[in-house]
Amino acid sequence: MSIWGSSLRSENERKKSGLPGGVKLALLAVLTLSCAVLGLCLGSTVIDLPAALAGVISGDLSPAGSRILLYVRLPRVLAAMLAGSALSVSGMLIQAVLSNPLAAPNVIGVNAGAGFFTFLSMALLPGVRGAAQLGAFLGALSAVLLVLAVSAGAGRLTIILSGVAVSSIFTAGINTVKTFCPDTLYNGSAFLIGGFSGVSLQDLSPAWAMILPALALAWGLSRQADLLGLGEAPARSLGLNVKLTRFVLIILSCVLAGCAVSFSGLLSFVGLLAPHMVRKIFGEAKTSHRLLIPAAALLGAGFVTLCDLLSRTLFAPYELPVGILLSFVGGPFFLSLLIRERRRSL
Repeated sequence: MSIWGSSLRSENERKKSGLPGGVKLALLAVLTLSCAVLGLCLGSTVIDLPAALAGVISGDLSPAGSRILLYVRLPRVLAAMLAGSALSVSGMLIQAVLSNPLAAPNVIGVNAGAGFFTFLSMALLPGVRGAAQLGAFLGALSAVLLVLAVSAGAGRLTIILSGVAVSSIFTAGINTVKTFCPDTLYNGSAFLIGGFSGVSLQDLSPAWAMILPALALAWGLSRQADLLGLGEAPARSLGLNVKLTRFVLIILSCVLAGCAVSFSGLLSFVGLLAPHMVRKIFGEAKTSHRLLIPAAALLGAGFVTLCDLLSRTLFAPYELPVGILLSFVGGPFFLSLLIRERRRSL
């Protein structure tokens, strides 16, 4: 059976779940949109959003607010929303494939693998459009396949430990590329931490064209993810091609995580926090991925946008990279999950 329990809930569980899932999803959408609007308005300089937006639409960029909106705030908010949704759904798919609630892109080395191949592709193919995104995908895929090969048939904690080792190896590779090719990426230290400072609309143009179709395809495979969550034998008895489904979900999770890393850097714990928060909101019993995947995308987008807003306003005029704030939040959360997992195994 699934680690989250059966998908069939009793009438009492339905009554305890509170608001219907559709209403909760709509509220998440409203909260995400609110975070985006706040991210556009607030910062070291507060701008009049309607006036600035009118200037951008009309092409009149003489007002400072319009220039700030077009060249700073809008790319930053879009980057945060894209990265948050991609990493959140990637984490949910990885947890479904591995049947492990502790799995996440940064925990099992996906982020580090994507980061290493991003650096490597920029060093070997400087100026080639799309090279960073392709390298990030190949790195993410390499990390997942390596973890699966090392921890085949092992327990959940063994998978996590394998991921830590793989992550360390790829991080060493990143530092090696930085040492021999220091001009590979401007402000490479910020990339290792993760953040959206200096991101432009041009930086997002290759990534969003891959992230949005991958999110749609992940949602289209919700039923297969539900069947996979029942366990290998029940899924096969219901006609699911387990190996093919796992392979496709792994590919999608790597596309999502790799594209996010290519412009946001090594953001930590988003793919771990968001899926758990979504399952908590929609109830402990396993809800269909048809609802969980869009909910994770919305919550991840809003959460990262809010964290980015806090990172550039709490200590203004100084800016704290959002990756640091996410680590402060996600680290204790991950430790609490490890402690809970250890208590269950006793």
